[in-house]
Amino acid sequence: MFPNPNLSPVVIPEVIQSIPLQSYLILSTLLFVIGIIGVLTRRNAIIIFMSVELMLNAANLLLIAFSSYRSDPSGQVFVFFIMAVAAAEVAVGLAIIVMIYRNTRNTDIGFLNKLKW
Repeated sequence: MFPNPNLSPVVIPEVIQSIPLQSYLILSTLLFVIGIIGVLTRRNAIIIFMSVELMLNAANLLLIAFSSYRSDPSGQVFVFFIMAVAAAEVAVGLAIIVMIYRNTRNTDIGFLNKLKW
C-alpha cells in the first residue's frame, strides 16, 4: 500500500543500467535501418513520413540510453526538444499530405512529380 521507505530512490537507473548498452545500440540501429529502408523503398507519402518518425525515435532512444548510463540529464532534455520539434513536423507534414490528397486523390510520391509546371 505505502511505498517502502527502505527503497533507495535510484532503483530505476539501476534497472536501466542492468541492461547492457550494446542492447540499446543494437535496437536503435535496427529501428534506424528499418526507417531508412522504409524511406528508400516506399512510394506512399504517409509511410515515408512514419519511417522518418521511426528514425527520430531511434535517435531519441540512443540519446536516452547514453544519458542514463552517464547519469547526465542533458540527453533527456535534448530528447524533449526533439519530440517537440517532431510534433510540430507531424502537424505541418500531415496538413501538407491531406491537402495533396484532397487535390489529387493520391499520396504516391511519383505522382507528385507531375505537379511541377
